[in-house]
Amino acid sequence: MPAFDHRKYRPAPRVPAFNRQWPDRDLDHAPIWVSEDLRDGNQALLEPMTVEQKKRFWHQIVKVGIKEVMVGFPSASQPDYDFVRWLIEADQIPDDVTIAVLVQCREHLIEKTFASLVGAKRAIVHLYNSTSTVQRERVFAMDRGGIVDIAVQGATWVKTHADRYPDIDWCFEYTPESFSSTEIDFSLEICEAVLDVWQPTSDNKCILNLPTTVEVAGPHHHADQIEYFCQHISRRDSVIISVHTHNDRGGAVASAELALLAGAERVEGTLLGNGERTGNMDIVTLAMNLYSQGIDPQLDLSNPDEIIQVVNECTGIAMHPRHPWVGEMVYTAFSGSHQDAIRKSLKHQQPDEPWQVAYLPIDPHDIGRDYQAVIRVNSQSGKGGMAFLLERDYGINLPRWMMLALAPYVQQESEQRASELSSAMIRQVMFDNFTLEIPLSLVEYRLSKGRQEGIEVTLQQGDEMLQLSGKGNGAMSAFTDAWQRHSGSNVGIIDYSEHSLGASSEANAIAFVQLNIDGQRLCAVAEDSDTVSASLKALLSGINLAAKTTAATSLQQQAHALS
Repeated sequence: MPAFDHRKYRPAPRVPAFNRQWPDRDLDHAPIWVSEDLRDGNQALLEPMTVEQKKRFWHQIVKVGIKEVMVGFPSASQPDYDFVRWLIEADQIPDDVTIAVLVQCREHLIEKTFASLVGAKRAIVHLYNSTSTVQRERVFAMDRGGIVDIAVQGATWVKTHADRYPDIDWCFEYTPESFSSTEIDFSLEICEAVLDVWQPTSDNKCILNLPTTVEVAGPHHHADQIEYFCQHISRRDSVIISVHTHNDRGGAVASAELALLAGAERVEGTLLGNGERTGNMDIVTLAMNLYSQGIDPQLDLSNPDEIIQVVNECTGIAMHPRHPWVGEMVYTAFSGSHQDAIRKSLKHQQPDEPWQVAYLPIDPHDIGRDYQAVIRVNSQSGKGGMAFLLERDYGINLPRWMMLALAPYVQQESEQRASELSSAMIRQVMFDNFTLEIPLSLVEYRLSKGRQEGIEVTLQQGDEMLQLSGKGNGAMSAFTDAWQRHSGSNVGIIDYSEHSLGASSEANAIAFVQLNIDGQRLCAVAEDSDTVSASLKALLSGINLAAKTTAATSLQQQAHALS
């Protein structure tokens, strides 16, 4: 048999015939969202997050509006245990947010799990054990009865320990792990056994989480499994059906979406899809799917750049530029016909009518992207040659995002001159449009080392001298901290690039920054004697450019109001 041979595999077993109804349904409301970033996402990292990183990620999850958060496996990891204790002891859990913790069906682990939750107002204890045929036969060497006994014993221990802490509002969750590969009748049998222990009611529900631990079939198959389960489980009004879809076949979002049609009420996933193997269901993608259909996702995704930055800095995972909805290049069209269709559609689009723009399924403004960027990035004219001339003659290596931002200005200059542009002209166009040294200019700065880098900086604003200070994980981070403390504005560094220049250049170093300033995306560039100074000047240029754009917009709005 050759190495690549489809005959070694078999399709997933079909769900027994039943009264299938999900294909005729439409979604009309958001599910209960559950973030698994701090547990499933964290355990999938080459270098798991530190407690400090988990704290930062926690604040982002809460800011987005997710109300149930799996915060870790406190019985299996000391950092997880410490993080749970920080959440409780530092009073970091909003009243409308519930934390969840995962635990296996082992008494000493369950005991430690409950100890980690002492002092919480409300918590979900999530119990699981493996149930699939291959797990039973090849991992545990047990029959169905033995696997059911493990679940029942674990559920009993959970109930017993919960009774010792009556001041905490407990919610129990059970997962027949590998549900996607478990016979549907056995999934029902083991869940019924757990329900017999927990005795949920319509006023005190428990959660049954039915995961595609490994995605072994299409999204339609998972929907059949969920609807069959919903139709046959007893006490249906006393349980919340939850799903946790993985992306082994690339269908995690579709599986979750169809599962909601099939009767699921709760979805576990991660922001941007990090997780085991090919990842978990991407909460941002599914939420934006709902949003694009006129359904309120009950999440605030208006500033995806902030989400992307936090996820990247906490996990070390870069986002693909074609990532659904929020990738850097999602709202660009390189085809001339696409660009023409977008421009014409935007011309006809009225503010009080449903969104109808060719090639743009949503209004980019909704998530902090603008039409100007969409249209400018579309043009491919001169990108390769422009970058080649700058590198050849000045040693300037343009990052791709700066190349995309600069190209429309170069093309416009070329059209106005009706001639080819030299490398000196291209360089001047770049500095004319992406460098602005007023009203703020850099006078001097001093850096200090420590657990975090500190900065003392003097800026000139007209006749006034500003003395600022801040801290961060480097000079740029410390500077943005200092500026935010002074101005109250939100400055996020999406990307940056810096390098030394060749001997033919007047300066020694150049820096490029891509920023999000109070929801406004922009690029800036600066040169100086060293990379740190160039980077700080580039940041200042970005702040100046943002202020200029804001002022221009305000004047336009005033003129429009007067007219």
